[in-house]
Amino acid sequence: MLSLGVPEGIEYVASHASALKAHKQSLHNRERNRQFRARLRGVLKTIRTAIDADDLTGAKKGLKATISLIDKMATKGVIHRNAAGRYKSRLTTRIAAKTTAA
Repeated sequence: MLSLGVPEGIEYVASHASALKAHKQSLHNRERNRQFRARLRGVLKTIRTAIDADDLTGAKKGLKATISLIDKMATKGVIHRNAAGRYKSRLTTRIAAKTTAA
């Protein structure tokens, strides 16, 4: 078995160099996507709590950065573009509803 930085002791179906490289890349991409999704969930939680706490100035200020991050995640393929549109739509709708109610 070739040593291409893949952990030892794990047997794979394919053992040629290109398959091992593809597996290594998939591990790297999975870790990067996991970090992106965690960051996105944190930002969404922050803005949702700001909306629920009637901190409309903070929510409006964070909305632009949040939408930018959502678009970036959709562009990179971390989330689907329809999911990105759904997140943006729901956030702006919640902020608009709180603004008109206040």
